[in-house]
Amino acid sequence: RHGSGTYAGERRAIAPGRARMGRFGNAFGDGGLAMGNAPPARRIPGRFRAAGVDNLRQEVELRQSAPEGDVEALGAPSFLSFVVLGASGDLAKKKVIPSLFALYYEGMLPDNFVVMGYARRGMSDSEFRESLASRLTCRVSAGKSCEGKMEEFLAKCFYTSGESYDSEQGFRDLSNELKRHELDGVCERANRIFYMSIPPLIFLEAARCVSQEASSTNGWTRVIVEKPFGRDSESSRALNQGLAQHLTEKQIYRIDHYLGKELVENLIVLRFSNLIFEPLWSRQCIQSVQIIFNEDFGTEGRGGYFDNYGIIRDIIQNHLLQVLALFAMEPPVSRDAEHVRNEKVKVLRSMRTLELDDVVVGQYTGRTTKSG
Repeated sequence: RHGSGTYAGERRAIAPGRARMGRFGNAFGDGGLAMGNAPPARRIPGRFRAAGVDNLRQEVELRQSAPEGDVEALGAPSFLSFVVLGASGDLAKKKVIPSLFALYYEGMLPDNFVVMGYARRGMSDSEFRESLASRLTCRVSAGKSCEGKMEEFLAKCFYTSGESYDSEQGFRDLSNELKRHELDGVCERANRIFYMSIPPLIFLEAARCVSQEASSTNGWTRVIVEKPFGRDSESSRALNQGLAQHLTEKQIYRIDHYLGKELVENLIVLRFSNLIFEPLWSRQCIQSVQIIFNEDFGTEGRGGYFDNYGIIRDIIQNHLLQVLALFAMEPPVSRDAEHVRNEKVKVLRSMRTLELDDVVVGQYTGRTTKSG
């Protein structure tokens, strides 16, 4: 979620500038030229030409992508550091870094970038790469060989350890390590993204250290916050207020990675663009709905996390409620992020509050053969 409360996974794929131009084109003919003479040719500024811009539409889209309106930065070569806090953990190895590799495989990452892992566990760069190698797969296309791409990607992965996630010295060392790579890249700007793959109880201290010791000095800094965002409403509000002390709202991205799953992404299209399902998707035609979440593995080292937060906070109040809202919401005014969010909120507000008698829960009393 960014700014006014929108999840990153819900953002529109089409730039607003392109949508506006499309409407004018439909209303006035081919690009609006039917209204009169064609507009005079416009010289594209040099910094935009350097970025591959050769027409007005591309310039508009590039301007809108500028961080916080920093148009002067457009066209200037930049370096991206993607820092994974908690890089030795389950989420980072299973989801975050393999997803970055998928982006790299598709050519969607900049030429100049590094992936920097940070955690308390001591590990060399080579050991870190070995721990990642088995997790990287050609998920985009099983028919293609991607060993060469894997080697290229892993060569851009590095690791540094710190005493803790509230250690100012640890983040100072992390920043120095990032600067070393940024200087090697010979770029005018250095941008940094910090992905908090860590428990919420240490979000605030990590955000403080990022803000004070590891923010970029000549580019933008972003912080991605993962679920669960607190244990309850009170702790969630406290987290929001605490983050605001160290970061601006534009720097904070709150996300639910479940929204990035292909099936979840396709729910809206399946519901509102399918001529077979759309007229039948109602309580008159559907008797009941079951949302089932199955996993074929155990806690696998996450026992301490589940002891503190539990499976309900980990899965139901974020992942499965998102699926429920997408499944039950009314058609949004548009695919715009805020419009989708508004319809989701209507569903959640109309739900009957669950009582304990409505819920069947189970609890493990011990392990059998695998450690937690």
